[in-house]
Amino acid sequence: MKSRTKTYAVGALALLAAVAGCSSSAAPAAHPAAPPEQSSQSADAPSGSASASGGPQAAAWSKWGLQPLPPAPAPPTDRPIKLTASGTVPVISSVPTKDKIVFITLDDGAEKDPKFIEMMNDLKIPVTMFLTKNIIENDYGYFKPLQALGNHIQNHTVTHPIMSKISAAKQKSEICVDQATLTQQYGTAPLLFRPPYGDGANTPTLNTSVQECGPRAIVLWHETMQIHDMQYVTADKKLRPGDIILAHFRGPSELKGETMTAMFGEMLSRIQEQGFAVARLDDYIQPPTG
Repeated sequence: MKSRTKTYAVGALALLAAVAGCSSSAAPAAHPAAPPEQSSQSADAPSGSASASGGPQAAAWSKWGLQPLPPAPAPPTDRPIKLTASGTVPVISSVPTKDKIVFITLDDGAEKDPKFIEMMNDLKIPVTMFLTKNIIENDYGYFKPLQALGNHIQNHTVTHPIMSKISAAKQKSEICVDQATLTQQYGTAPLLFRPPYGDGANTPTLNTSVQECGPRAIVLWHETMQIHDMQYVTADKKLRPGDIILAHFRGPSELKGETMTAMFGEMLSRIQEQGFAVARLDDYIQPPTG
């Protein structure tokens, strides 16, 4: 990838180190697998943001106290990030594009607020979910309505360790077991991997472990959403076209009493204030062919 991506791993690790760590404990699975087919977008859910022209979509945004985002452009026919079927996997923290779009990613899966599913059904904002097995196994089913909206589920390890602190064999176990579990539960093998805290993203050992388990890219980020505002990688605190934003499935216990829906709404407001739309990350990544 471009130098912006390659140099970001250290900054990304420093940013996320400020974010509260995830719990790795969870209760036994409550929903047996009945995996749906995972498509790039659902038939009734647009890949992008709501129009500001009024009507039902504007009412849906008003319900959550929000102003509609600009509509996202149609996905490119020639996807700018092209993945290979073998060899070294790229490290991605942004997408090459001139369009005023950003991409939202949600990590871990600790908070399982039904109101967030209601919000997503109303707003149809595309997200990419990086889920951790030990955090989601008490309710695999929670994420299936989000998946049904066209939101893909990706790999984020089993126990959320600091990857550079564990052996190559343990790295492989963390990634491969999560890969197998998510494939079985949600019907499609994750194409992307995110290391917890962004740690080790550019190391040859982790790259090899990712290759051996199936994902074909490592995904980092350029901004992180906190409780009420974002932390930026740039000094001017502005979004750039193609930026990937990191947020988490978090609830009041981690957000100082704030809800998941309130945090997500604050993030959308920050995006709306800068005139950006939200696009679907998967629409800009070409899976390996052959």
